[in-house]
Amino acid sequence: MASGNRLKIAICGKSGLVGEKLDEFFGSIQCDVVGVKIRNDTSIEDVAKQIEKCDALINLSGATILAHWSDTYKKILYESRINTTKKLVDALELCKEKPKLFLSASAVGIYASGYAHNEESQNYADDFLSKVCQDWEAEALRAEEFEVRVALMRFGVIYAKKGGAMDKILPPFKLGVGGKLGSGEQIVSWIHIEDLVRAIHFIMKTPDIRGAVNFTSPYPLSNDAQTKIMGSVLHRPTILGVPKFALKLVFGEGASVMLDSKEVYPKKLQDAGFEFYYEKFEDAFKDIVQ
Repeated sequence: MASGNRLKIAICGKSGLVGEKLDEFFGSIQCDVVGVKIRNDTSIEDVAKQIEKCDALINLSGATILAHWSDTYKKILYESRINTTKKLVDALELCKEKPKLFLSASAVGIYASGYAHNEESQNYADDFLSKVCQDWEAEALRAEEFEVRVALMRFGVIYAKKGGAMDKILPPFKLGVGGKLGSGEQIVSWIHIEDLVRAIHFIMKTPDIRGAVNFTSPYPLSNDAQTKIMGSVLHRPTILGVPKFALKLVFGEGASVMLDSKEVYPKKLQDAGFEFYYEKFEDAFKDIVQ
């Protein structure tokens, strides 16, 4: 997958948590990284110019889900994903030299709660977030019509040293007022940002991988177990939980992201031989706080 000797990687959403890490990673292995800028008034022709001759196109577009979901914000959540993805795929059709691979973000929120899922599961949730993911993926999969390989990256909760979910979770724990969310029984499927970035690179080098790919560690765990590990690593008490109603006050319907149980396994990556650096939450968390 090379143009000349250096790979050209185009990233839509380069300034976000994942985009910044990818920019750093691909820069370190001598790839040329370009940020794709798409606004409401950006023409498809302009997008096509930006992605022409790139080896891989990575779509990370979308407003953050860690926010209060008002009706207005739900519209932003939906349109920031679907409309941008539609523009990228429409632009692919205009490219003379198309990318070989289109990696498009999605989320484990597509799956129904209360079941174990790998990529073969068609058991999707019947809620707003799942609907967003399903429409988002359907839009991305249109790229196959132009003979572009598509990988749908179903991200679990992403943990990193800076940014993402840990920015919200860590401060109360450090102050000794951290605790489980709601009942704590909900299963959390998560991934360390380093493994996420390595998995993207792995998919680029593994042409057989296509379709849905779960970006989650092989060891999901309950929120309660996660809470206990965090308390133990930080030597802090974890008796003050956050009740369900309090999360709903702050996040509205968006509280479902923290309260719904998602037990998801990365079968496709593991079957292809990918090895996680951080399989267990304790190791990931120690790396993040050290």
